[in-house]
Amino acid sequence: MSRGPLQYQPALDTLNSWITGRPKTIILVFLVLTALFSFGLPFIEVDPGEEGFTEGTPEQEALDAVDEEFQQPFAEDDQSTQLIHRGDNVLSRDAILDMLRVLETIEDNPDFRVAETSAPVDGIVQVIDPTAETREEQIRAVESVSEAEVREAVRTLVEEEPAITQSLSDDFNEEAVYASASINIVEHEVPDEEEELTIERIQDQIADTTDAADADIIAFGSAIFEGEFEQALIDSMALMVPAVILLILGFLLFAYRDPIDLVLGLFALFMAVIWTFGFVGHARIPFNQMMVAVPPLLLAVGIDFGIHAVNRYREERIAGRGIFDGMTAANNQLLVAFFIVTGTTAIGFGANMTSDLEPIFDFGFVASLGIIFTFFISGIFMPATKVWLDDLREGTRIPEFGTQPLGSKDSIMGKILPLGAKLANRGPAIMLAILLVSTAGAGYVATDVDTRFDDEEFLPYEELPAYIEIVPEPFGPDEYQVREIVTFLGDNFETGEDDEITVYLEGPIYENYVLESVESAGDDPPSEIVRDSDGQADSESILDVMDQYAAEDEEFAALLEANDISANGVPDRNLERIYTELLNSEFEEEALEYIDEDLQSMRVIYSVDAEATQEEVTVDARTLADRNWLDATATGDIIVFQTVTELLFESAIVSLAAALGLTGVFLVIIYYLLERRAMLGVANLVPIVTTVAFLAATMAVLDIPFNALTATVLSITIGIGVAYSVHITHRFIDEYNERLDAYESLIVTLQGTGGGITGSMITTAGGVGALVLSVTPMLAEFGILMSISVIYSYLGAVIVLPPTLLLWERYFGETEVSATEVGVRANETPADD
Repeated sequence: MSRGPLQYQPALDTLNSWITGRPKTIILVFLVLTALFSFGLPFIEVDPGEEGFTEGTPEQEALDAVDEEFQQPFAEDDQSTQLIHRGDNVLSRDAILDMLRVLETIEDNPDFRVAETSAPVDGIVQVIDPTAETREEQIRAVESVSEAEVREAVRTLVEEEPAITQSLSDDFNEEAVYASASINIVEHEVPDEEEELTIERIQDQIADTTDAADADIIAFGSAIFEGEFEQALIDSMALMVPAVILLILGFLLFAYRDPIDLVLGLFALFMAVIWTFGFVGHARIPFNQMMVAVPPLLLAVGIDFGIHAVNRYREERIAGRGIFDGMTAANNQLLVAFFIVTGTTAIGFGANMTSDLEPIFDFGFVASLGIIFTFFISGIFMPATKVWLDDLREGTRIPEFGTQPLGSKDSIMGKILPLGAKLANRGPAIMLAILLVSTAGAGYVATDVDTRFDDEEFLPYEELPAYIEIVPEPFGPDEYQVREIVTFLGDNFETGEDDEITVYLEGPIYENYVLESVESAGDDPPSEIVRDSDGQADSESILDVMDQYAAEDEEFAALLEANDISANGVPDRNLERIYTELLNSEFEEEALEYIDEDLQSMRVIYSVDAEATQEEVTVDARTLADRNWLDATATGDIIVFQTVTELLFESAIVSLAAALGLTGVFLVIIYYLLERRAMLGVANLVPIVTTVAFLAATMAVLDIPFNALTATVLSITIGIGVAYSVHITHRFIDEYNERLDAYESLIVTLQGTGGGITGSMITTAGGVGALVLSVTPMLAEFGILMSISVIYSYLGAVIVLPPTLLLWERYFGETEVSATEVGVRANETPADD
């Protein structure tokens, strides 16, 4: 009798006829496609850093507008290089001479395209000798004075230009004339079309120049920063790929025990990676740090498919079938299982496309597409090639090596794997209840998982772990300075990132109410905003510049007073005239730090409690912004990072819910269509929910937060973890349809398919675990979590799923009767009396 639900069988028969009848055609087509995809590899563009996560958020757009529209004193741009001078005292006579000589060397080199420099030593020398213009004259001027005269010059400079202290370290002591570090800016003049490559070359050469100097001077800039990011990606891949290859070789040798099958499996994995990243190149999708995690994920699923394909085929050959019949019988089951696994895995990975963060969206898209490619390669190319190779080998003297499937009944693994089913058979309800209570407890622990986003997460280690440092050349990584420099700058210079925020206001700022709005917004400020002596928010704005000008110009003071109707010291009419007067004065430069020339925007800077959390500062900053009558956006690094942190948490929860919900719907529908057993789809989800809960609890215990990469781990766990459950369930239902006994079916399934998922688990956990060799801590943490999730998923399939399936038989086995059972029972004849 035909099997009612199995309407896909004609399609399987057609596909199998190609796989077994025309394998060389299939091999040729797949090799041509591989060549076409490979042409996209040179077009892959590396996009390191955190910019992709912040781009597009209103807070980042506001911050970009602030940087573009207002003058930034002592600001560094993409065409500048920072020279960080460190020493016992960078304000000593000898240290000043060292800095002047380095600047002279740099300025004299036309390749460096120096437009101007901004350094504390420039001001010091002008105090010592205002006539010294060239570096040579400046050096002679300093050489001609004593240490005491240098100290007096520094004190004079600080008194005349207090802002110069922003370029000196926080430990600057005016009385002792001491500072342990200074920041010196070298501006370059490079055409836009040459900027990226030229600036990178210039900064590299300047770094060589400073390295050769006697003084402790470090060159730092955007090109050096991005260059180390890119190098970190390259080094991570150089460390991980050989490790993954060695691990996979070892594990697959154990799983396949046949060199020909091993080479075939490795080539299939290679093809999956080429297809995926060839597409990335053709589609011009940026390759960011998250993309480094894609190859291990593809290897995870590819290994799973490959081991199951070979293992199931060997089972059929051991049972007495020939090459073609054996592959046809194996494919009849495996292609359906592969289809289900591909669907659930693509849903799990693709759920990250719900994220508003572009790098996570791209990661979800590329990973899910890679899984679909892996399905075609493992489900069609690999079986066709296996048939062709075995057919060639038959009748020759080439020996057959390993032909036994993993987990056969008489093997050690075959005796261990069914233990979960044997234990569950004694009391499935009690066992499942214990597991679900444990899951609830793990879920409670998981509520302590933190969410963090910081640009330092993308930096390589400051000090490489010992297990990476011992890696020999040519695989050993470079030395990295970025984290050390960033840490040094944060520890020694007042950056403003931790103790101030900006409110960016848009709209005609000459409306009469604008300045009154700015002033009133600071009344009774929120708790994390610093207050001045009058109880107002401690702020910097155009009002301060107006007061400075009014203090020096009586005419401007009278103008302010005449237009202050409310008599509160804030003008509330004729603002356009007031702005114009200010911009035409000696205070133009200061004014342009707070308003734009077109009078369409302004910024107000507020001081915040440096000890407050990122979240507390952001909440209070948004409160201030909402008090303004113009369109206002709170921004600054603190707020941008908190916004991304919120989006990361939202992404983790939404992608988890989407992955879980869509996977559940998919499994219920697919099992109903294939077997008329919809509740099997629900049963599949039970071990996945357990896995996710325990993985999140592990994150809390290990203090691993949701960050730019780990925010994807829960939905990815569903994508990878459900594969083990699907393989067990699909084999189980095939056995159950023949035996109509869940316990016996589980034993056979765990001894057969259980061996396949065990081999897959070992290779997958090792493969994704190789991410721990990354020189970036964020990737290493992701690798640890992925290895743990693979192990948890495997344990869920062999421990949690058996009692679930036994209970499914008890409560739904009779009501969800498939067409196969109907046929079996209809053809049964009663025994003779």
